[in-house]
Amino acid sequence: MMRTRPLKVALLGCGVVGSEVARIMTTDAADLAARIGAPVELVGIAVRRAGRPRPGVPEHLITTDAEALVGRGDIDVVIEVVGGIEPSKNLILTAFKQGASVVSANKALLAKDGAELHAAAAAAGVDLYYEAAVAGAIPLIRPLRESLAGDRVNRVLGIVNGTTNFILDKMDTTGAGYSEALEEATALGYAEADPTADVEGFDAAAKAAILAGIAFHTKVTAADVYREGLTEVTAADIASAKAMGCVVKLLAICERAADGASVTARVHPAMIPLSHPLASVREAYNAVFVEAEAAGRLMFYGPGAGGAPTASAVLGDLVAVCRNKLSGATGPGDSVYTQLPAKPMDQVVTRYHVSLDVDDRAGVLAQVASVFAEHNVSIDTVRQQGRDGDASLVVVTHRATDAALSATVDKLRALDSVRDVASIMRVEGE
Repeated sequence: MMRTRPLKVALLGCGVVGSEVARIMTTDAADLAARIGAPVELVGIAVRRAGRPRPGVPEHLITTDAEALVGRGDIDVVIEVVGGIEPSKNLILTAFKQGASVVSANKALLAKDGAELHAAAAAAGVDLYYEAAVAGAIPLIRPLRESLAGDRVNRVLGIVNGTTNFILDKMDTTGAGYSEALEEATALGYAEADPTADVEGFDAAAKAAILAGIAFHTKVTAADVYREGLTEVTAADIASAKAMGCVVKLLAICERAADGASVTARVHPAMIPLSHPLASVREAYNAVFVEAEAAGRLMFYGPGAGGAPTASAVLGDLVAVCRNKLSGATGPGDSVYTQLPAKPMDQVVTRYHVSLDVDDRAGVLAQVASVFAEHNVSIDTVRQQGRDGDASLVVVTHRATDAALSATVDKLRALDSVRDVASIMRVEGE
């Protein structure tokens, strides 16, 4: 039998995602009630500025007093889609103290203070769900927290930012430079007016921190994630990747060390073979590989951003949290028991693509090869092109540490025959 008294929901934020959440809660109220076992009532929507037109959003629910809304004492669930650290963090903590569960899409906050928020939720006996914080509509957090809870996850590898994937895809398919591709992404609404969080990798790094913490049952913050953006990726890098049968993607990579004693989390551009499933992820789509001991390799693919896709993930969490409220239970909390340290990037082992501008004369290749050998960096392939005294030399290494490669590059720059180290890019997806 369905409960007649509604569960009361407060919504913080009414932008692209929040307005979709409000619209669906209003238009699909009967379906949501049937799935939950009780009606849900949207009782307030906190915004920074009132008076703006918000089509489909009940105007009488709008308020600018978010603190009063979450502190009123009769709220069952707070949905937070404001973003940023403050005032979101304080509002969420207030909601917990008032006995409300929270559904959030706030990747930056969760990557920075997730452990504190989980502890506060546990102390209050309420839920903290955040499926929408990582990959939009793609179910990823819940499979890691629940479906794979009995397995050992060793690696998470994926494309978790649609803006950067769109830019790199356009550079690859049309030959556009970075600036041109960014301009197109902005015109289509994929990039913000200030795209720094996306193109410099901050957005993906926050998501990597969340994924690593869940996958490896340890505390990982955004500060533990090595980060490189894509602003230095050139048309020449894209062409070099094509020559190798590869494509360039901005990847989030989270790994458990082979000895199980540490973890790494990193975000950077990398070349991946065209045969790898991630190579075919186009436009603004996301895709994530999870590698587990028993389950093997799993791939999650879909739209990673946008109002409707992200609202879908938010409402999925809302249904789960409301069901928990009705049963008097809570869902899985923060499973942090391994306390594995984050390995610094200079100890991470990977392959590298190094492009050098060199003199086109005899003996240069031998000089370069000896520097790699001196630092125990084994060479896989070499490609050389020369003309009128100038030459380009492309070296692809076997696996080496970042520290060894850095020392190699420093020595190469000191050679008279090396005019410039044009680019360095990692190679993944073997």
